[in-house]
Amino acid sequence: MNAVSQTTLADSVAFSGVGVHSGKAARMTVSPAAADTGIVFHRSDASRSVRACRDAVRGSDLATVLRDAEGPAVSTVEHLLACLAGLGIDNAHVEIDGPEVPILDGSADLFVTAIDEAGIVETDHARRYLKVLKTVRVETESGYGELSPYDMGFRLEVEIDFAHAAIGRQRYAATLSPDVFRRELAPARTFGFLSDVNRLWEAGYALGASLENTICVSEDGVVNEGGLRWSDEFVRHKALDAVGDLALGGMPLLGRYRSYRGGHKLNFAVVDALLADRSAYEIVEARLPSRRALRGTAGLGVAVAMPAHAPEL
Repeated sequence: MNAVSQTTLADSVAFSGVGVHSGKAARMTVSPAAADTGIVFHRSDASRSVRACRDAVRGSDLATVLRDAEGPAVSTVEHLLACLAGLGIDNAHVEIDGPEVPILDGSADLFVTAIDEAGIVETDHARRYLKVLKTVRVETESGYGELSPYDMGFRLEVEIDFAHAAIGRQRYAATLSPDVFRRELAPARTFGFLSDVNRLWEAGYALGASLENTICVSEDGVVNEGGLRWSDEFVRHKALDAVGDLALGGMPLLGRYRSYRGGHKLNFAVVDALLADRSAYEIVEARLPSRRALRGTAGLGVAVAMPAHAPEL
């Protein structure tokens, strides 16, 4: 295991389902890509492509939307981006025949399972990191988000506070690794409030939401049969979203992310603020071991995008 080489999938994986907001069905294939490609979405039904990065973000209200020169290209990319970042995958082609990534069960768990079965391989190109050099903070009327220096990899500290007895105030904190992501974040599902449904439908959102893909919270509590996967599943999902949104920086982060009462819009605003201040970050490249050191190890290593300890730089 190392954190210095760029990675990609060993084989393609396919998914199908509806978009949680559009309600439209889509088929999606995630495939290997060459080093330095990044994560690129291809709309096969419209011959359009867009790379997942800061400059491609069109919207970040209830979901993260990427655009190309013609406008919105693909939406609700955050769970897939979280999966790829969480597992340490730097490069992938994502072909999709609709406007929205399938919501599946509302988490990143099915993405993780399929990619783990396909496998992850290293390239012979060094991984580049976005290293935070000073604190960058964005405040809203009710919360804040900030990135600050952290020497041990990528640290995530997310806190939510809802005026509902089923949720209340919850906090999640961890220095992330693929194992932590798989175990603690990937299965956490998206959630919404029954009282908001009509308003969302009228605005064109949540048209594909159901109890199969969304935790529904009524005045009396969680409606879904079987309840929650964790008592703090709500904040874990917010942390999952943050991993996906922060991946729009284009490289794995070396730093600490803290947020209070945040969401897609705030997460992206912090990424935007960091990249707008050239003194707040530097791009560092991991040092690959010598070819002599690599002899006899081909095919054994799987890179870690957000290690418990920082890579050698």
